[in-house]
Amino acid sequence: MSFDRIARHYFWLETVVFGAALQRSRVHWIGRISTSKSVLVLGEGDGRFLCELVKALPDADIDCVEASPRMIERARERLRQLPAGSGKNVRFVREDMGSWAPPRSYDLLVTHFVLDCFPSDEIERIVAKLAHAASPGAFWLLSDFTLPAKGWTRVVARVLLSVMYAFFRITTRIKAKALVDPAPHLEKNGFVCSARCPFYAGIAKSELWRRLSSACASTRAPALAPRETRSPSTSHGPTSFPA
Repeated sequence: MSFDRIARHYFWLETVVFGAALQRSRVHWIGRISTSKSVLVLGEGDGRFLCELVKALPDADIDCVEASPRMIERARERLRQLPAGSGKNVRFVREDMGSWAPPRSYDLLVTHFVLDCFPSDEIERIVAKLAHAASPGAFWLLSDFTLPAKGWTRVVARVLLSVMYAFFRITTRIKAKALVDPAPHLEKNGFVCSARCPFYAGIAKSELWRRLSSACASTRAPALAPRETRSPSTSHGPTSFPA
């Protein structure tokens, strides 16, 4: 899987279809993670969320894992547009996220519109791997697509997701053929969803998860009812690069 072929076009492709909705979902809970000091961002893409994260957490150490060299370059270009010294603690890791293993623990994990690129069995392995690197009390920011429960938006979502999966399977060679909800895997690994907000008529969502204990992967954490808010408006081994 590689997004190299569409890296230069990713921003306008997203904007034409979704406007600013997906970016709003990425940054929606950023004010709730202000105490984070060690951050892992998986599949960042072109750096739009990363820039907002650096602004919000200027002193945090950030590992950004991305398989696409061209996406990494796009992200680095955006960081260079920030004030001097911004992003000094960002480390890019060019590695396939399915095979990469976290080298240390983190108090914030971020997976925005990336887990939907994988089939269920790989999501299970990735979530377990990330959870193993999560410190007790760690936050997990997750934005993803979702199917509304009913109504015309569910029909629209089904058609839109079918077209998107076909497009990305051809252009980026993602393995997933359909959307898989990662929530059961997060719950299985000791995380609970504390807040959720829908975007784009409920076709996308932004969630804030937290690990309330150092529960082992085989222990399911007690489920908490998430607080839902309304949208503001509808190779080799790992290769690391400094920002």
